[in-house]
Amino acid sequence: MSLIKNIALLIVSPKMGWEEINLSGYPTHKVLQSGFYPMLALLAISSFSLMLYDPTAWTLSKTLMHAIVEFSSYFATYFLTSYLLGSLYPEIVKTATANARLNNFIAYNLIFLVLLEIFNNVLADGFSPIYFLLLYTFVIVYKGLDYINMKDEEKKTKFVAVASMLMICLPLVFRWTLEKMII
Repeated sequence: MSLIKNIALLIVSPKMGWEEINLSGYPTHKVLQSGFYPMLALLAISSFSLMLYDPTAWTLSKTLMHAIVEFSSYFATYFLTSYLLGSLYPEIVKTATANARLNNFIAYNLIFLVLLEIFNNVLADGFSPIYFLLLYTFVIVYKGLDYINMKDEEKKTKFVAVASMLMICLPLVFRWTLEKMII
């Protein structure tokens, strides 16, 4: 099954999506090269649609800086989340295979969040139901616990909360910081 079908299935049915991702066995570099990085490129391109809605507020230079900020925030989030989850939960990264699974887990979850951000850019004035879909990240993360072999029942709830909040909040923190520095 292709990577795009995996992403679509993950969004429609997280449990079946994670099962299919497990069966497909894509290595991390393939998930990043064929899924995550192209989505980041689409995110940056979608930032230019803001110029269509308000050309006086969104000049070319401001829009270009906004595109760079959005790209950079999710790019940095991937690596920082991978490092933090690997440090906080060393039992899920004991082997190279387990580490690759964690990285795939993070990449697929961030692809969902990047898609939401793309829709937010393309739709005029921030379509508020998209913000509620951020909560769906908790469901996707929870259904993916078997994929990363999280067996400890006591740590599952905490892991879902920590992983979801890292993936939702870190891009916002990076974006806020970079916008203060650049724009």
